[in-house]
Amino acid sequence: MHCIDCGVPSPIEESGTFFVKRSREIEQYPYTTYRELADHILKLQKKGASDQTKVKTATMNGFISLSSLELMVQNYELVNLIAGNSFSTHFQPIIDLQNENRIFAYECLLRPVSAGSPISPFKLFEFARESNLHNYLDQKARELSIVSSSKLGVPPEVKFFINFLPSSIYNPEYCLQHTFHIVNQHSISPDQLVFEVVESEKISDIEHLESIFTTYKKSGMQVALDDVGSGYSTLDVLQKLQPDFVKVDRSYVSFCDTNLENQLFLKNVLEISQKLGIKVLAEGIERAEELEFCREIGIDYAQGYYIGKPSAEPVVPQLETV
Repeated sequence: MHCIDCGVPSPIEESGTFFVKRSREIEQYPYTTYRELADHILKLQKKGASDQTKVKTATMNGFISLSSLELMVQNYELVNLIAGNSFSTHFQPIIDLQNENRIFAYECLLRPVSAGSPISPFKLFEFARESNLHNYLDQKARELSIVSSSKLGVPPEVKFFINFLPSSIYNPEYCLQHTFHIVNQHSISPDQLVFEVVESEKISDIEHLESIFTTYKKSGMQVALDDVGSGYSTLDVLQKLQPDFVKVDRSYVSFCDTNLENQLFLKNVLEISQKLGIKVLAEGIERAEELEFCREIGIDYAQGYYIGKPSAEPVVPQLETV
C-alpha cells in the first residue's frame, strides 16, 4: 500500500444501498435520503448491534464499524468535501522586519470550498481527526500548497511555509516520498519550501519529530517549529530539533509593547534562538506597536492580520509606519 492510499475516503451518496455484514451474511437495505440512512443505523443500535457489526454504503471501499459510519453520516458534507478534494490554498504574507518590511514568505493555508455555508478549517481538521481521515487530509493539504505555490511565479527568494501534522507521518523516509515527488513534478525549488509543524504543544515524541525534520532537511527543504511558548522554548529541545525557524505563539506577541511578561519571554526566545542560529518569527501581529517592538528587539520576521490576512492570491503588504 502506498502512502497516498492510506485513509482515502469514499463519498457517501445521498441515495443508494446500505450493507450490513453479520458473520458471513450480508444484508442490503435501500435508502433515498441521508436521514433514512441515519435511521437504518439507529435501528441497528436499538437492536443492540455493536461495532462488531460491519457496515458500508455502495460507494465505500470496505466495511467499517457502525459508530464510524454514524459519525460520517452525521458529517456527510465534510466527508464528501474531503473525498472530492474540494479545497483551495490561501496565502498569508510574512515580512522581514530587519529589511524594510520586505516580503519574505507566504504561509499556505488550506481553505474548504463548499457550495453551502462556509466551513472553518478548524472544524474540517477536527472531524478528519475524529474519523481517522487526518492523514489523508494532511497529505492533500501539503500537495495542494506545493502545486498552488509553484504556479504563482513569485521571486525564487520568497519562501512558502507549508503546515504538516507529525502524527500523519509514521515513517518519514517512506511517507514523505509522495510530498517530494510532488515537489519535483512541479519544478519548485526545495529551498523555497519551509515545512512547519503545527500543534507543537501536543507532541510528546521529540525523537519522531527530529526524524521528520532530518528527512525534510536532507531533501533541501527547511523546517519551522510553530507555537513556541507552548512547550518548545527550552534550550535543550531547540538544540535537539534544530529548526531553521521558530514561530512565537501569538499569546506572547499580543500587546508585547506594554506587557512586561511578554517582553521578557520574547527576549528570552530570541536570545536562545540566536545562540543556535535559528530565525525567529512573531505570529499574530495585529497592531503597529507590536510590530515595532518586535523589530526593535531584533526579531527577524512577522506575520499577522495587521500585516495581511490570508487571501486567494499572494499580496505584498503596504504598511504604515508608527
